[in-house]
Amino acid sequence: MTDPVRFKLSMSRRAVLAIGAVGAIAASFRPARANPMGGSDLTTTPYGGGTLPDGVRSRMIHGVNGLDVHILEAGYESPGRPLALLLHGFPDLAYGWRHLIPILADAGYHVVAPDQRGFGRTTGWVNGYEAPLGPFSLLNTTRDALALVSALGYRRTTMLVGHDFGSPVAAYCALVRPDVFPSVVLMSAPFPGPPAFPFNTADSEAAPVQPNIENQKLAAALAALDPPREYYQQYLSTRQANEDMSHPPQGLHAFLRAFFYVKSADWPGNKPHPLKGRTAADLAQMPTYYVMELGKTMSQTVAASQPSPAEIAACKWLTEPELGVYTEEYGRTGFQGALQAYRVFSDPELNAELRLYSGRTIDVPSLFIGGKSDWGTYAAPGALDLMTTKAATKMAGVELIDGAGHWIQQEQPARLGALLLAFIKEAGGVDHTNR
Repeated sequence: MTDPVRFKLSMSRRAVLAIGAVGAIAASFRPARANPMGGSDLTTTPYGGGTLPDGVRSRMIHGVNGLDVHILEAGYESPGRPLALLLHGFPDLAYGWRHLIPILADAGYHVVAPDQRGFGRTTGWVNGYEAPLGPFSLLNTTRDALALVSALGYRRTTMLVGHDFGSPVAAYCALVRPDVFPSVVLMSAPFPGPPAFPFNTADSEAAPVQPNIENQKLAAALAALDPPREYYQQYLSTRQANEDMSHPPQGLHAFLRAFFYVKSADWPGNKPHPLKGRTAADLAQMPTYYVMELGKTMSQTVAASQPSPAEIAACKWLTEPELGVYTEEYGRTGFQGALQAYRVFSDPELNAELRLYSGRTIDVPSLFIGGKSDWGTYAAPGALDLMTTKAATKMAGVELIDGAGHWIQQEQPARLGALLLAFIKEAGGVDHTNR
């Protein structure tokens, strides 16, 4: 038998070079594990700049539906704990759950918050406006969540929470795989149900109006207002949005500070209320960060509400070092991966894909939580009513947390944690047999 050590030492230089070339070619076909914008591998770089709470760790999970997923987790030390999966929105990160994670871990959960596809340190996605949108579709991000649960060694979650863009992802998790996601909490973005096929139209001569035509009519009506307006999702779907937000005149840190501030309960201009319908006049009642002045960028829009130094110093839920984590992450990746979600919402083919679930409802225990100062609850007129009366058949209720705007898990984590734990207890969800 040949000595394997001697064999390795006796390999020719040509063979070594050939193997290296093959490895280089193979690597060129693999998703990068580094910064999507280029640069050094960050999978081993310390995360959070010392701002993570005690007991919360950062790590990478490889091979998750084509991704290497960055997660924050706590409660991992003890095997057999029930799994709580927390899905963030835009422009948030797993880091946005940092105040809530220890609360749930102290209650006995293994708590996992991933950077979703297109965000943060999760890699394996293609960065760029021209990138195919299919990988960012709601059904594929649902597969991301399902694959992560499996990679962690669980058969199902006990707690699933989705905030903002994470809310429709969590909704489809519960709608498509109730066996894996036996309860769901939706935050800030009500789920009106999957898009439906036109019903009882066989004898109608008129063709039903397509959603994209309705969106075009709404955009024209908003542009006709005085002053002309533009719905924020329309702006965020444009090619220039990433550049505008990644390199704002005031600097990225100041832009993010204003964006988080203006959508929080700290900003006195947030006095949300239900809107009668999805008309230009109704939508124009919302602040300009939702219905923007046509021609203005998002950075210009929020700059008008830049908090004072005293207001920044008083913000305990998002300190300057904590905001620095967001500045570092988005300074490295840009926003395009995160912005793909808004383009997905208006893509005809990807919406047609969702009609596979036309008429299907969420039939597991569910709860909606919003902030009393968050316009997100009403930004899609009628969605809240559709969710509570039709889309979710076991809706435990709607909870609006006082002292919270859009960033509920950061602004009021203790109150949110209490609501989540009470809901799961009522739903009978805590058991230790799900691993």
